[in-house]
Amino acid sequence: MSGNILGTVFRLTTFGESHGPGLGGVVDGCPAGIPLDESMLQAELDRRKPGQGGLASTARQESDRVTILSGVFEGKTTGTSIGFTIPNTDHRSNDYSAIKDVFRPGHADYSFNAKFGFRDYRGGGRSSGRETVSRVAGGAIAQEVLRREGIAVYASTVELGGIPVNANDFEGAQTRPYFSADPDIVDDWNDRIKAVKSQGDTLGGVVEVRATSVPAGLGEPVFDKLDARLAYALMSVGAVKGVEIGSGMNASCSLGSLNNDPIGPDGFLSNNAGGILGGISSGQDIVARAFIKPIPSIAQTQGTVNSDGSATSITIGGRHDIAAIPRINPVLKAMMALTLVDMLLLDRRLGMRD
Repeated sequence: MSGNILGTVFRLTTFGESHGPGLGGVVDGCPAGIPLDESMLQAELDRRKPGQGGLASTARQESDRVTILSGVFEGKTTGTSIGFTIPNTDHRSNDYSAIKDVFRPGHADYSFNAKFGFRDYRGGGRSSGRETVSRVAGGAIAQEVLRREGIAVYASTVELGGIPVNANDFEGAQTRPYFSADPDIVDDWNDRIKAVKSQGDTLGGVVEVRATSVPAGLGEPVFDKLDARLAYALMSVGAVKGVEIGSGMNASCSLGSLNNDPIGPDGFLSNNAGGILGGISSGQDIVARAFIKPIPSIAQTQGTVNSDGSATSITIGGRHDIAAIPRINPVLKAMMALTLVDMLLLDRRLGMRD
């Protein structure tokens, strides 16, 4: 297994490395007749591209211009494979030549070398965060399918650098710095980023991903639960170290009387379940939160070993984000969209929905 394919019916296959000629992907299983052109993919890619992270962003500048190679004719999907590419234009591989024989702490260098006996040291190759550009393009296609169903997906930042929001305006977050769910927290986050950057360090955070107008009935009862599939998709993003659905970890210290969602004639009265019961959507908003680790490339000296096992130290240069937020937001949004489309189409293939 190559681990480069996501989905059962609606499948995304990705390829490419951080410092190769480019990245791209192929989407199989997309229904015919969906309005689609490059501008729709580009709108999502522009949310993720370098330079969009404000004070937290890398200095690397990539236009991330996408080209659709197949599967679209006269502005609509044909039902065949949709191929797309995004070139790399501002990669500086020489930034990494001095550390090609050294394992960077917090990165996948050591584990990749253990698995393959060989690794692309230029920015991490396939393990680089730049790999996610293909997910965003594929997710943009998935969002167009969902749009036809009246389903919308949002990603908003609810914590950055240990500072949580005090409000949750997930719709307004889409045009706010850091995709912040709270309009009054941005200055505090800027101050936190400045302080940490001056120390040569990095930050983590929490992103909430939410889907609205999802029909009840998506998901399978046992191994293919909707929340299991969603957690799998979100956890496949390299910087994500934890996922919770609905009330999540807080449910473990709650009471059944408080954590249950009462049901009235007009529907559910709360949403601690995050829109999923027994692995199947309830018709409420799907709510998940992804916990993001700090960027491992820090401008501080760290202890490590080289490829022959000798002790050494490293100070990482190059151009890196201070936090994966907000550029990870459109990636997580894409992963939820890809999962929902796949489960929706799987449900229909099984003849369980009109």
